[in-house]
Amino acid sequence: MGAPNVGKSSLFNRIARLNIAITSHISSTTRDINARVIKLNNTELVLQDTGGLDDKVSIIGEDITANSLEAGLKSDLILYIIDGQKIALDEDIKTFRKLSQKVPSLLVVNKVDSDKIALEALNETGFSAFGVDFINISVAHNRGISKLLDLIESSLAKFEKANKKKPNSIDSTKTNTTSNIASDTKLQTTLDELDFLDYLKEDEDLDVSQEDTKEFIEPSEIKIAIIGKVNVGKSSLLNALTLKNRSLVSPMAGTTIDPVDEVISYEDKSIRFIDTAGIRRKGKIEGIEKYALMRTKEMLKDAHIALLVLDGSEPLSEQDEKISSLASEAALGVIVVINKWDKRQTSYEDFMKEYRYKFRFLEYAPAITLSALTHKRVENLKPMILEVFKNFCFRFKTSALNEIVRKALIKHPLPSDHGRMVKIYYATQYGVMPPQISLSMNIPEALHFSYKRYLVNTLRREASFEGVPILIESRSRNKLANEDDSKE
Repeated sequence: MGAPNVGKSSLFNRIARLNIAITSHISSTTRDINARVIKLNNTELVLQDTGGLDDKVSIIGEDITANSLEAGLKSDLILYIIDGQKIALDEDIKTFRKLSQKVPSLLVVNKVDSDKIALEALNETGFSAFGVDFINISVAHNRGISKLLDLIESSLAKFEKANKKKPNSIDSTKTNTTSNIASDTKLQTTLDELDFLDYLKEDEDLDVSQEDTKEFIEPSEIKIAIIGKVNVGKSSLLNALTLKNRSLVSPMAGTTIDPVDEVISYEDKSIRFIDTAGIRRKGKIEGIEKYALMRTKEMLKDAHIALLVLDGSEPLSEQDEKISSLASEAALGVIVVINKWDKRQTSYEDFMKEYRYKFRFLEYAPAITLSALTHKRVENLKPMILEVFKNFCFRFKTSALNEIVRKALIKHPLPSDHGRMVKIYYATQYGVMPPQISLSMNIPEALHFSYKRYLVNTLRREASFEGVPILIESRSRNKLANEDDSKE
């Protein structure tokens, strides 16, 4: 089952070894439900190929969706197919969750034609939102098909055993059936675990059970930079947050030149807001505005959190994306403020869909809609600031951090580097504001950015890091040892 054109019929044909279903690159070419009896190690199974789950095509499309859902709900196991080269769709996530509550389901990511695409599927496509592990395959390149068949067989055996214990119900805890996909066998998992522990034992002077003893002194005030393009309402937001009228507000774009700031007290915390000059396209920056831009960039270096202000009354622009990169480059905490929401021209769902697509690099940043002019929902921004700042200052226990990394390595081992085994010996958090983590490795330059993203996403699932970046760097174990010696 799955959306149109994700490769359901191609997989059906590959498994059945017969070209029964019509396959093409045109969506919804499977009109009927095709079935074929196959054998998996002397076990006979009925394999069904359903039409695409898409009720927006036509009346015929609605019939296809209804028939597909009916067939799926009557089955013993659902293979839910998604496209590994596209971003996860909300419709797919909702459908998969509903189906998996009724019928045991496996999430199968097709079109993963290379290891590079496999790493991107882990980090950049949002597949973690499905809430289950998944298996990567490529029907076109015959990758992962044998593993999928083994998984189908073991999953059906598992469900059959569970159903014998509970003949009239399906154990809902069994819906996540791909938890052991990462390793080929239980033996390999055990070996990986022992291997990681051996890495730690090689550094006898490292006690990973102890917390980092470096004392962190929290700043006396939280520094907030308000950034955005010209005339999005930054000064109005500052006035609304402080209940003052210090920043000049005018319909004329660019009325704030020098950064201005104001301090308030909230929940026993001192918060300093800095209203920056609006940033224009480079071609329009002249004289004093160029100076203002330099001041703004310099000020961002001292800020803790950036409030990225967007105009909710108009479509997102390329300039919005460029400005947001300033906060990303400065490694600040980020909260996206969608201002002028009372004048919006679109629905919240449509706006956020566009935002998530264009601002994928700020996927960790929470968003809030408000109206600075009318003060609507402005007060809701303050507790968000405290939460993001808390995450900005978060420090892991070293033992907990290494346990997370250990499990991540077992689930998805590091790719080799030109035939050489790549090892992570241990992890330490060496800094906060934002959280900064160092990995001691045998080949630090072999840590691919996609695997870094995978580790970051894993850490985000284990602790609350909403609104803040997590910086990971790889270092040679010998280099770390030398640095420690020099500190002594």
